[in-house]
Amino acid sequence: MPNTFYNEILTDHNVNPVHKHPIEGANFSLEGVNPSCGDDIVLNLRVEDGVIVDGGYEGDGCAISQASADMMLDLVIGRTKEEALRLSDIFLRMIKGTVSEEEKEELEEAGVLEDVSHMPARVKCAVLGWHTMEEMLGEDA
Repeated sequence: MPNTFYNEILTDHNVNPVHKHPIEGANFSLEGVNPSCGDDIVLNLRVEDGVIVDGGYEGDGCAISQASADMMLDLVIGRTKEEALRLSDIFLRMIKGTVSEEEKEELEEAGVLEDVSHMPARVKCAVLGWHTMEEMLGEDA
């Protein structure tokens, strides 16, 4: 994927985040922190009958951590907790370089973050929101 496309998507999710706001009625909430760089997000989800019906995040961090959290929420809102956890597994395997092209396509825009796997210092930034969601949903899934 051309680097300019990666930069455009990353910039768009930082300048115009769709999901960076509080969630009314959130019944799942967890703070995720990356102590090595200071990224800090609070992920909030509203789950009804096993389906993520709304989600948002608040906090501060680098462009990659914020864009990744926004892309993740684009992908998981409207899906079951199990589907969200499966997509998270695919994302984390993509970052490790062990995902098929078919699986990567399921990640939609989040697939542009595949190149982060070549930037070890940024991997923790990209996975912060995903790990936070896994920790939160894994307790009750």
